[in-house]
Amino acid sequence: MTDRAPLSPSLQRNPDLDTWIAIREDGTIAISTGKVEIGQGIRTAIARIGAEELDVSLERVRVRGADTAHGPDEWVTSGSMSVEHSGNAVRQAAAEARQVLLELAAERLGAPLTALEVDDGTVRARGSDRSVTYWELFGGRSFDRKITGEATPKPAESYSIIGRPGLRIDLRRKLTGGAFLHDMTLPGMLYGRVLRPPSYRAKLVSVDLDGARALPGVVAVVRDGSFLGVVAEREEQAVRAREHLRETARWHEEATLPPEESLFDWLLEQPRESYPVVDGVPEQRPVEPHADPPDAPLTLGATYCRPYQMHASIAPSAALAELRDDVLTIWSHSQGISVTRRAVAQALGIADDAIRLIHADGPGCYGNNGADDVVLDAALLARAVPERPVMLALTREEEHVWEPYGPAMVVKLRGSLDSAARVIDWSHETFSNTHMGRPRPFGERSQLAAAWLRAEPLERPEPRAMLFAHVGIHRNADPIYAFPRRRVVKHLVKPTPIRVSSLRGLGAYANVFAIESFMDELAHAAGVDPVEFRLRHLGDRRAREVIEAVAVRAGWRGPAGEGRGQGIAFARYKNAAAYTAIVVELEVDRANGEIRLLRAVIAADAGQVVDPDGLENQLEGGFIQAASWTLKEEVRFDRTRITSTDWETYPILTFPDVPDVETLLLDRPGAPFLGAGEAAQGPTPAAIANAIFHATGARLRRIPFTPPRVLAAL
Repeated sequence: MTDRAPLSPSLQRNPDLDTWIAIREDGTIAISTGKVEIGQGIRTAIARIGAEELDVSLERVRVRGADTAHGPDEWVTSGSMSVEHSGNAVRQAAAEARQVLLELAAERLGAPLTALEVDDGTVRARGSDRSVTYWELFGGRSFDRKITGEATPKPAESYSIIGRPGLRIDLRRKLTGGAFLHDMTLPGMLYGRVLRPPSYRAKLVSVDLDGARALPGVVAVVRDGSFLGVVAEREEQAVRAREHLRETARWHEEATLPPEESLFDWLLEQPRESYPVVDGVPEQRPVEPHADPPDAPLTLGATYCRPYQMHASIAPSAALAELRDDVLTIWSHSQGISVTRRAVAQALGIADDAIRLIHADGPGCYGNNGADDVVLDAALLARAVPERPVMLALTREEEHVWEPYGPAMVVKLRGSLDSAARVIDWSHETFSNTHMGRPRPFGERSQLAAAWLRAEPLERPEPRAMLFAHVGIHRNADPIYAFPRRRVVKHLVKPTPIRVSSLRGLGAYANVFAIESFMDELAHAAGVDPVEFRLRHLGDRRAREVIEAVAVRAGWRGPAGEGRGQGIAFARYKNAAAYTAIVVELEVDRANGEIRLLRAVIAADAGQVVDPDGLENQLEGGFIQAASWTLKEEVRFDRTRITSTDWETYPILTFPDVPDVETLLLDRPGAPFLGAGEAAQGPTPAAIANAIFHATGARLRRIPFTPPRVLAAL
């Protein structure tokens, strides 16, 4: 035993050991997590950590996902904190369970603890032929104890599973079509569809409900204010009934959206709350005006813009709901199972324990897309047909139009250099709507779409400034570089006519895009290589090593010109999670403005690597998603409606667009796990923008970098 180790926040909220670990009589180990699988590989990481600490083979471990009926409540899977929080919780819980099991084994075998060794759950006393298994000792029993943090986890040098290559534990079910919510079937299952209004504030004037009820297979038609839904025996029957509602519905609409052509000017003109940010934390005091140093040899300023962007999940959101014995059981791919349950219960006016929410794999989104909305939709339909489960999926148009988007942002930077080409003054102002729109219980208000549409609607909550470190708008606005004088300001734009919420990386995507583009601009103005310019402003050894590693692996050549160039960008996510540096090599066709990504090299330090393949997938997937945002994605709208309704009007990166991607992991055995799920989002657009400049001499500061914008810049 050692001094008590600090407990993970997840353990502080869920201290019972039985919540996390169960030894089964059949020789398997059940490990629970409250974090959900959204493609980031958390099941595999949790299984590896648990198997390592318990000294059992990976094949024995069964990971139980988020379920409000059992297991830990770990709130929302977000912020790249799954391994940091749940992984560390499982590590400590498994170490404590192992300690209990070894104490029981020592008593059973009549041997001191120091004489015991474990091989795949079999405990032996060295020097004898006596042994006993975990399941013989404890199978089916409960620990009945709190986690204290006193058990000592294994040292990194003894790891045999963590950090080693291996397959994901969930691939077989995914590859054979058995993993996803959309493929679930239950006895007597019905199929539902809803009809969303054509715009946010549209009100239903009239609709032919009787005609829909008369269609073949229709079991129920639900109207509650402007909420419309159908339930049928077969899916195609539900689709046809929904189409009838769409054709006969008449709506009253109003022009409530901002002018798309002047969106960023509009954003800067709106009422806002402003906060100075110090060490990543907003402070409630007046913002001091900025003044450039009068004696600085060089001062530059630039403005960078990011539009509204979608999660754009390949499959639309879905949920499966059943009302039986006054309890709603709902399967959902929400990232916040326990929080969404409370929000749905509040919207329905029922007790939390009248709903059980179970996570099931579904369309990935890394943020708040339509998954939570469809839980309430499915609940409303299931209440119309008690005792029969209802599978509900949104249409592509409904997902595109109604999902909460990543907010538009404007970032204004100014920087001054001294005669030695060092930054002596830095000003960063970031303007945006809230990034925090996930559903939570809000009293008489709700963030769920159907709650706004019902005959007795709940109003939307007023946006509130988040005053925590690196949350929402100001995430990564405070640069990690060692600048002697810096001014960082967060501006929460209050009017929110377009629905917004969390999208992977939150404000970090635009803030790092701006910071790392501006660092490149300052380096160019000073005549300094972009890699050298960054290194001279970094005191963090690990940050320097990541940049140096990516430059070497990419064969950094610096500015090239002639239509082909390299660009580099770097960030430490939230200034506390993984370090990531990216070099992009690309070509620009001066005739048509087309950008062709050729190669991307990613170097990352995420502390102790748990699953190398999973970490690489996260970094590479993050790069590809961010590259799609940067080159193609922009929500389009007129003054009344969202007009990005399909893949033609909201294009995303396709397979031929993806460059060769190479990932270099700087493993730190024994160091804390660092979140990496969103670490590549910020550096990606800046690396692309910087490569475009070094290829053509043109600076692109407004995302996406479409061919017309490239031609205009050229």
